[in-house]
Amino acid sequence: MDDVVKTFPVRPSFEEDRSDAVIDPTPATAARSVTPEPAKDTLERPSREEAEAAVRTLLRWAGDNPDREGLRETPRRVVKAYEEFFKGYHETPDEALSRVFEEVEGYDDLVLVRDIPFTSHCEHHVVPFVGKAHIAYYPTGGVVGLSKLARLVDVFARRLQTQEAMTAQIAEAIESHLRPRGVAVLVEAEHMCMSMRGVLKQGSSTVTVQFSGVFRDDPGQQAHFYTLLRGAR
Repeated sequence: MDDVVKTFPVRPSFEEDRSDAVIDPTPATAARSVTPEPAKDTLERPSREEAEAAVRTLLRWAGDNPDREGLRETPRRVVKAYEEFFKGYHETPDEALSRVFEEVEGYDDLVLVRDIPFTSHCEHHVVPFVGKAHIAYYPTGGVVGLSKLARLVDVFARRLQTQEAMTAQIAEAIESHLRPRGVAVLVEAEHMCMSMRGVLKQGSSTVTVQFSGVFRDDPGQQAHFYTLLRGAR
């Protein structure tokens, strides 16, 4: 075992991570704004070889040997996994909400899709947060396919995120594309950055809500939304 340890590459040195101690100076009002679409034309994307080399560096930093049998293919696998985890950077809300069905026999009451599962990654520690999204809206000129709302959740979940921003992004996308009389989005999730590290509080849940239109203006509509979420559970 000692011979194996001696063959490990030298562990690279990095400055101490003090990200948890940094206070965000952004005003509270600005924090509510929706994160803009990534400026793809201004970001120089590293090559696959560079990405795999970065994974090798992190494996060395963790204290292991990326050249041993069990880790030899890990950089390739991690990069491939990242393509799936973060495919939302290459998708847009337009693709999910472009088709609207107007032949709904005059239906203009509430549409609610509950319990849409998702997995995202915290932008602060790049660890998962997992949960469900619940979306409701009052249509005006038509409705979208129910599966499209699930796709919309994934468009934003498959990016580095905060739960607060993702909730607002989903609501604003529906507001912008469908022009409904109101939108309600509730997201509940468990964050691995709380359960796997830091305070180590397994099972804690975070809930975020975004209302617009009649949901924002009428407390009765908010109560109706919450009642439907609790129903049939």
